[in-house]
Amino acid sequence: MDVTGSTALVTGANRGIGRRFVDELLARGAAKVYATARRPEQIEVRDPRVEVLRLDLLDARSATEAAAAAPDVTLLVNNAGIATRANLLTGDLDTIRLELDTHFFGTLGVIRAFAPVLASNGGGAIVNILSVLSWAASEQSGAYSVAKAAEWNMTNGLRLELAGQKTLVQGVHLGAADTDIMADYNVPKIDPADVARASLDGVQSGAIEVLVDAASRYVKASLAADPAQFYAQSTGN
Repeated sequence: MDVTGSTALVTGANRGIGRRFVDELLARGAAKVYATARRPEQIEVRDPRVEVLRLDLLDARSATEAAAAAPDVTLLVNNAGIATRANLLTGDLDTIRLELDTHFFGTLGVIRAFAPVLASNGGGAIVNILSVLSWAASEQSGAYSVAKAAEWNMTNGLRLELAGQKTLVQGVHLGAADTDIMADYNVPKIDPADVARASLDGVQSGAIEVLVDAASRYVKASLAADPAQFYAQSTGN
């Protein structure tokens, strides 16, 4: 898919990785970008090609309304998400459900709303922003890890289901990016603009999976090994 001349919609476009996707799409010659957020008034519009829409992953009607308002979309970027830091054993169950409702059911709802739009426009592409925690658990983010694992395999399943309408479904994995959601974590962080660039390079080449950084490549490679070794390194035991 050629990003130049495309019409894209980005969720969570008010900050972080989503905002960088909007910038990169415009730089690559996208004809139009729908920038969406739960609170659209937080989106700063700096280019006439940007149109702001409300889209809340926890509000199915907002996804349907966004699809109706954006019938020309050929590229959907599912970036919006949360990080509650709830653990699985003692975390509040409603908070754990919120992670799944956001990352799995919310993202799935957006895709279900826009799949017919993409089909009517000849196919196109869907990008899902995932994580190294799709493949590995973290004691500090148990609920997030579970939700991202579910979103990862949902990405794989939808890739098969949407192949017939010529829609590329891409999963993007990274460790940590320098965004507000990661501000309190003292870990190496990449520039969020690098995520957008790597993903859109992959869209251009037809890549179904993009590993943005060293962390994502390391964790992906570890899947073929004994998990005891990986988790021993993670826990220091």
